[in-house]
Amino acid sequence: MHIVYLGKLADIAGRPAEDIVLPATIATSSALRAWLDDTRAFQGALLHRSVRMAVNNEIVVDPHPVVDQDEVALMPPVSGG
Repeated sequence: MHIVYLGKLADIAGRPAEDIVLPATIATSSALRAWLDDTRAFQGALLHRSVRMAVNNEIVVDPHPVVDQDEVALMPPVSGG
């Protein structure tokens, strides 16, 4: 699985992206989000409702099915004016 971290999430992760082998126990976007938050230094950042997830370039709502071949992007909230 290819994971892309955008904005401040890339800063927290210390990298803009990474390739992982999806654990067999992870089958949904919500499980992936919790696993990444727990195994990386996000300290709860990925669990905020304002952090959106896209699977294969499509915004999804938890829980959404995920498989090892997917590309997942995690997006923090944005502001502008």
